[in-house]
Amino acid sequence: QVQLVESGGGLVQAGGSLRLSCAASGRTFYAMGWFRQAPGKEREFVAAIIWSGGHSTLYADSVKGRLTISRDNAKNTGYLQMNSLKPDDTAVYYCAARRTLGPIATMSYDYWGQGTPVTVSS
Repeated sequence: QVQLVESGGGLVQAGGSLRLSCAASGRTFYAMGWFRQAPGKEREFVAAIIWSGGHSTLYADSVKGRLTISRDNAKNTGYLQMNSLKPDDTAVYYCAARRTLGPIATMSYDYWGQGTPVTVSS
């Protein structure tokens, strides 16, 4: 089992920044991903990072250049730095962990956090 706890969400004005954290505990895993779900919409992929055996990252086109995913293995914590935020970024943000090698830009993750809300005002 992997336990994931997100933090760092909140209210920010358009153009502002937030940094989300995802503290992981339990067994090791292959990759960590960030997803978001806006009101009335399906959950979508935001970014992912290989956790074991590499450092590759992957981003959704809509966030490239504005959001940066990173990790601190010593703290077993992942981060999502969000800059130049837009009202369209308003959503509940979830981190997730995938146990084994495989696609990291899909919903095929094994463990999910409870989510942290982000609201971007115009």
